[in-house]
Amino acid sequence: MDIAEFRRRGREMVDFVADYYENIEKRPVFPDVEPGYLRSLIPSEAPVDPETYEDIMKDVERVIMPGAASPACTELETVMLDWLGKMLQLPECFLAGTDGQGGGVIQGTASEATLMSLLAARCKTVRRVQASNSQLLEGEIFSKMMAYTSEEAHSSVERAAQIAGVMIRKVPTDDTYAVRGEMLKKMVEMDKAAGLIPFYFCATLGTTPSCAFDHITELGPICNDENMWMHVDAAYAGSAFVCPEFRHLLNGIEKSFFLLVNRVKNRADLIGAFKVDPLYLKHENQESGLVIYKHWQIPLGRRFRSLKMWFVFRLYGHKGLQSHIRHHVTLAKEFESLVRADKRFEICAEVILGLVCFRLKGEDVLSENLLKKINQKREIHLVPCQLSGRFVLRFAVCSRTTESHHIQKAWQHITQLTFEVLQVSNY
Repeated sequence: MDIAEFRRRGREMVDFVADYYENIEKRPVFPDVEPGYLRSLIPSEAPVDPETYEDIMKDVERVIMPGAASPACTELETVMLDWLGKMLQLPECFLAGTDGQGGGVIQGTASEATLMSLLAARCKTVRRVQASNSQLLEGEIFSKMMAYTSEEAHSSVERAAQIAGVMIRKVPTDDTYAVRGEMLKKMVEMDKAAGLIPFYFCATLGTTPSCAFDHITELGPICNDENMWMHVDAAYAGSAFVCPEFRHLLNGIEKSFFLLVNRVKNRADLIGAFKVDPLYLKHENQESGLVIYKHWQIPLGRRFRSLKMWFVFRLYGHKGLQSHIRHHVTLAKEFESLVRADKRFEICAEVILGLVCFRLKGEDVLSENLLKKINQKREIHLVPCQLSGRFVLRFAVCSRTTESHHIQKAWQHITQLTFEVLQVSNY
């Protein structure tokens, strides 16, 4: 959709909303549909090729409006996350389907997803421990519970542990900044010997600093053997797994309990941890066996986020999404080649997706001064990280509209400022 079409569609959408309000009294106050009505009205998988905006808007009236905000909001989300799961080639246990035990939910943020998984794991572990020793109080168990994550994991994992009131250890990584099974196993065994209860590991596929991938094929079996919940955070890299050439990075996911920002293998683990059912929230269809999201998240109110997914999946199609991701990776590789061709710089981590980690050779102060100049000029914006104790710049290709000429212009800008930095440092 180019800018001209975007303007036109925007005006059409305002008219659509205005028409709805103008005729709202002609619509029923409460939807007259059976639970599960929506799944049979749309395909079971995302389209391979893009569809037209006109066809999608026709389906809004045909599929969405009869279910109003609810149950359409819930049912479309369930189906859209099954669409996504199939594009990712997830094991069947992660799908809701018509009678599955798994399924997906769109949390507000990746941070919420991590917190929810950790709280659910904590609840499940407490019940398991109390089943074998009913004399133990929750507080006693909490004081012995230990969670684990990579030293390269996002800060939200550590924060989740703080909110949950449990201890957390950071697992050292290998020379590619990824966690290996051997190191986790060693830490778990040490903690068990000290009388602690290892219960949770948060793996990352696409770490924030360098887009590293923890080895979940090694980590999953350890977590299963130790009765630990493995959560996989792939908030950045997860979308790339719709491309077959990147799908291998997700191998081993069948060993996890909770995936990406939004998916669980057994939804009973979430519901069991957060179910609260006052009279004013009860309804005649709550025992239908269908997904009911009020027990899957922190807030009770929900936005209709799946409507956006429905539009995106259909306007792009599976092929279009793959093309979009591959374009970003190509642009990142283009930037990487420019960096490698300049002997003043070095690449600091393998470039797998759309992130390039680089620095000026020499003392950290050179890269620090370069970053200051870059961000002060406000033509591009970079965020740093630390890898192997060194100050590193991160160039992330993120925008839908980024093209090769933007990469070339950014590199020209960086090299000009590099000349200024090095000129000053030589005096």
